[in-house]
Amino acid sequence: MKKLVLMAMAAMLFAMPAANAQKVNADAARSKMAKSDAEIADAKKNGKAATWINRGKIYFDAFVEPTKNLFPEAPEMALRMTMGNPLSTAADQLNGEPVNVWNYEWVKVYLIGDKAVAWEQTKSIGDNLYQTSIDAYKKAYELDPKQEAKAAAGLQAVTDALLMAGEINMNIGKYAEAAALYADAYAAQSILPSQNADPRYLYIAGYLMTITASLSEGDAAVAAFAEGEKYCSDAIAAGYSDDEGNIYYYLFHCYYGQKEKGRDEYFAKAKNALLEGIKLYPKNEKILDGLMQFYTAEEGVGDPAELVDMIDATLASDPDSYDLWFGRGRVFNKLKNYDECIASFEKCAELRPDTFDPYFYTGYFFIEKGNAMLDELNQNTNMSSQAYNEAVNEINRVYAGAIPWLEKAYEIKPDDEGTVEYLKKICFLLRDEEGIMAKYEKYNAAFKAMNGQ
Repeated sequence: MKKLVLMAMAAMLFAMPAANAQKVNADAARSKMAKSDAEIADAKKNGKAATWINRGKIYFDAFVEPTKNLFPEAPEMALRMTMGNPLSTAADQLNGEPVNVWNYEWVKVYLIGDKAVAWEQTKSIGDNLYQTSIDAYKKAYELDPKQEAKAAAGLQAVTDALLMAGEINMNIGKYAEAAALYADAYAAQSILPSQNADPRYLYIAGYLMTITASLSEGDAAVAAFAEGEKYCSDAIAAGYSDDEGNIYYYLFHCYYGQKEKGRDEYFAKAKNALLEGIKLYPKNEKILDGLMQFYTAEEGVGDPAELVDMIDATLASDPDSYDLWFGRGRVFNKLKNYDECIASFEKCAELRPDTFDPYFYTGYFFIEKGNAMLDELNQNTNMSSQAYNEAVNEINRVYAGAIPWLEKAYEIKPDDEGTVEYLKKICFLLRDEEGIMAKYEKYNAAFKAMNGQ
């Protein structure tokens, strides 16, 4: 019986007509805010924590009132029920994708198909609403630490709303606004001793300001890079870390983007950000690429071989660091020193004999070395036939060096299509060598099977 009643209630809900317009109780919210302003002006009430707890909630409610009925992936039916009918609709684009825009008095909502994907608030009930709420909860705790639980609950509500607003602003391309919201979310989490502020929000803010700066020009770009630098630096100081270390790459860009303030100072800071990043995250491709580009694009920065010296110095005290050997191999690849590159990945395979990557990359860089030798040979037009044939034989020996490494990689990870394709191509190239034609047939058949042929 209970199930039938619930079903009947659901049917009634969807049968109800949609509201004619968005309902935002702005007058009521402003009235409560004015009353709260009067209360804190009262010397007696100003000294009570309850006054400030109530103020925090009042200003928070005013902050979320225009968007309180919105949530990601909200279906069109839900929008009509909770937000009312839009004042107008229009076709537009969001991040290059066609969307329908529903314009309300206080907000416009972007829909793809019949679901809301983002929204943009166009009016506000007042200024500095969430900051006033944060300050109120902070004041309540300062007046009476016993109110910490209530203040923490209020601050968490503010934090959640800021994170939602930050994500939505990021989705509509308002990166600077999103960055400020993420940074303020971190600040809201940092007020009370019982809170555990997440420095990841500062990292996101730094990343978003790096994007903002890259889309800006002149003084606006420099200012955005400076703000991004602050967020990234604060995140690192607060203990932020991740599996990749991309924060050092964005910090590098923030320093580099401020070079007009002083080349020597900001070049040194940019370089140090990358060097610190590669020391901690030697496998990070963005940091390595940033280092190589920085060293080669700017005069006086230094010799790219410094990277090798730095890694080798670290390896002297930590000779069994797989990540350092891996990074060393990538640096030598950038320097086109394939022998040292291969030696580095061979060491990786020695350290992790059951891991796919070192075997694959050792084989891959044998191929890269052979390709480089072949390019050089093709540019030499003054060789005798005998010298040419000897050079080709040497190149083929290099290509052949890739086979056992790639075969081991295939043994570890037999479903990796790239490995099989490389084996197929190299074995076809060397098919006239003893035993290689059988290998070609094996890997050609495996490649076809992977591609449903």
